[in-house]
Amino acid sequence: MRFITSAGLLLALFVGTTSVAFAHTGGGIGGGFASGFTHPLNGLDHIAAMVAVGLWGAFLGRPAIWLLPVVFPLVMTFGGAMGIMGIPVPAVETGIAVSAIVLGLMVALAAKPPLWVAAVLVGVFAIFHGYAHGAELPQAANPLAYSVGFVVATGLLHLCGIAVGLLVQWSAGHVAVRAGGAVISLIGVAFLLGLL
Repeated sequence: MRFITSAGLLLALFVGTTSVAFAHTGGGIGGGFASGFTHPLNGLDHIAAMVAVGLWGAFLGRPAIWLLPVVFPLVMTFGGAMGIMGIPVPAVETGIAVSAIVLGLMVALAAKPPLWVAAVLVGVFAIFHGYAHGAELPQAANPLAYSVGFVVATGLLHLCGIAVGLLVQWSAGHVAVRAGGAVISLIGVAFLLGLL
């Protein structure tokens, strides 16, 4: 229980100290690990989707609780490589906003598709997130350290989602987790409307 409380406080700290702007604006890319680590924490769109992956994984239980947060960064790396190489991917920002909407809805609606469907859905959205950040990566002074920092921060956001998602073991926690999914979905809607 102490781990869940600590993770919840860490999540509140992340959300409370982030800007409402997109994390991938193309500006301010700096050095290495620290820059990569803080970059995904500067955009509520990325935070919402990453936490949703962890929440949904915890909601689905084993093996999804670990599989989804592993699939995301692996496929995100592939999307990042596409961004670095300049391979065109249409509607990247829209895909990122839709990722928060859909992943939030999966939690809010207590969706329990087959594991492979959940993994494919998470993987598709990971391409958009990875691409957006990969397109910015060449501007970093140390791309490898930046990438490692970015992946570590993403993993910690997944862990925060898992920690909060473990509340589904109790009936009140089940309701709270589903409500969290609804909030994430609404954040995605707000970002989508901001793109229009």
